[in-house]
Amino acid sequence: MANEKLTIGIILGSTRQGRVSPQVGDWVKGIADKRGDANYEIVDIAEYNLPFVFTTDGSEPGIKAWSEKLTSLDGFVFIAQEYNHSITGALKNALDTARDEWNNKAAGIVSYGSTGGARAAEHLRGIFGELQVADVRVHPTLSLFTDFENGTVFKPAELHLNNVNAMLDQVIAWSGALKTLR
Repeated sequence: MANEKLTIGIILGSTRQGRVSPQVGDWVKGIADKRGDANYEIVDIAEYNLPFVFTTDGSEPGIKAWSEKLTSLDGFVFIAQEYNHSITGALKNALDTARDEWNNKAAGIVSYGSTGGARAAEHLRGIFGELQVADVRVHPTLSLFTDFENGTVFKPAELHLNNVNAMLDQVIAWSGALKTLR
């Protein structure tokens, strides 16, 4: 197990048309892949077609596929957008659709919004506590005003590179340590 690379999912937290989370997720993955310390993959919640939690019998194929994907991951980086001072409804639903699959894993947060997505990240941290996800301290925050052109084209400031790498350092360390509990 010591020589086995961890697998970290970069979770895109939005499903809306015109979303920019794929741009942010690809940017984080590009930085992560250069490190060579883990296997990183984009996990797009939009691809799972998750129904609203507890509104069906739970037999939809997307729910099973979502559970299997989460089980296969050792840790996470959440791309979290701030909508109405919180996370998206789609991300909350995706979090609530699973339970044990989240336990004893680490997560980092890359957020964006008018205030860097800070309020969404704080809400996400509270949810993580309930799901037994250990969130790391370093938290890159991206501004809609300085890191995006016209709110649609992602152009991150160079200063974010150090924060993303520091966050990934913590996600890898904690994910490895928590793997011993699973």
